[in-house]
This record gives sequence, C-alpha cells and structure tokens, in this order.
Amino acid sequence: MELAGWAEIESNPAFTASAPNITPDPETGIGGWTDRQIIDAIREGRRPDGSIIGPPMPIALYRGLSDRDVQAIVAYMRQVEPVNNEVPDSVYNMPLPPAYGPPVGAVPEPDRDDRLAYGAYLAGPAGHCIECHSPMGPKGPDWENRLGAGGLEFHLPFGTVVSTNITPAGIGDYSDAEVERMIREGVRPDGSKMLPPMPYGYYANISEPDMDAIIAFLRSLPEK
Repeated sequence: MELAGWAEIESNPAFTASAPNITPDPETGIGGWTDRQIIDAIREGRRPDGSIIGPPMPIALYRGLSDRDVQAIVAYMRQVEPVNNEVPDSVYNMPLPPAYGPPVGAVPEPDRDDRLAYGAYLAGPAGHCIECHSPMGPKGPDWENRLGAGGLEFHLPFGTVVSTNITPAGIGDYSDAEVERMIREGVRPDGSKMLPPMPYGYYANISEPDMDAIIAFLRSLPEK
C-alpha cells in the first residue's frame, strides 16, 4: 500500500483531508498524469483539472524544491507499484486560495558548500521541519515572527501532540549528538520517547553531512 492513500487528517472545523493515492495506478492514482502535472501538483498545489490542493500539504515550502529534486521525486513515484485504491475527496470548510503564488519558474540546486543555506533548504522545502515546528498565524505557520518556536497541535487517535521549540531556546542545552538522536530515533536526552507524527523512520536515513547542515541551521535560528 506504499503511497496508495491513508487515513483522514482532521483539523476541526477547518477541514478533513484524505491523503490521495499517488501510485501510478491509472484509475485511482496518478498514472494518467504527465511529469509536468505531477510537478505542478507538488510545487503549485494544482491538479491537472485546475482544482487547488489544500492543507496540510505544505505547498508554500514545496515551491522551493529544486528542479532536480522535484524531478527525482517524480521518477521515484513512477516506479512505485501501482495500487488500485479509491480514496475519498478531502472536505474543506474554508476557502482555498486561487493559487499559492505566481507560477514557479526554474529553482536551482541549493549550495551545499553554504552549510546554513543548505540546512535551511533541508529543514524547509525538503524536510519541512519548520512547517510542523512553527505556530500558526492568521495565514498559516508564522515563519516571519515565530520560526521554529513550536506549539502546533496534532490531534491524533491516541491523543494530542504539540510540536516542540527547535530554536536555541528549546534545544540550546542539547549537544549535536543529542539533537541528532532526537531526529533519527525519536529519543530525548533524558531517554524518554518522542511521539508521531514526526517520521523518525525516514529521518533515520539522513546522511551525516545533511544532518550536520540541519543542526547548524537550527542552531542559527533566533531564540523564540
């Protein structure tokens, strides 16, 4: 069932979102979409029929994915096993924007030699750490004033999870190794277990240079 759609994501009363089937199945997935249409869905938040994709998909961040990276994502999605799985449409009780901004043109590769800029790319468009770890403002995550300050609530079947502060005010007393273990394994410095929805199973595979860049970026954030 990889990428074949999953359970509903509720944010009452704003929306009930159902993650769609993005396998190459031609009937219930994206098998009939062109590469350009898939890229437009990821970076522009627009389906082939012109309809707008709503939250929680972080379109504002995905707009910054480099051309090379978004093309690699499409290539990966093409080789996933097709699964015929019909997923109900998402329901939004709020207006969606006509667009998330002007058309995305060419987006260059991030400069890997600039560790802070590269870390910002990995924690932003690529890994969207700042999406979940920034509190909501009137128009979405407040990246301008409260970047990384935490406080976003996730109402899950087992209870409510609140994202932590990942600025130096929240993790400044932790060593780089302790922060890395939190990201990779979901274990705090005191040994206690962290909770979903942070995808530790995926973050466990981050390369060491990429992890170093992410932590350097987190260290550079203003204390909030």
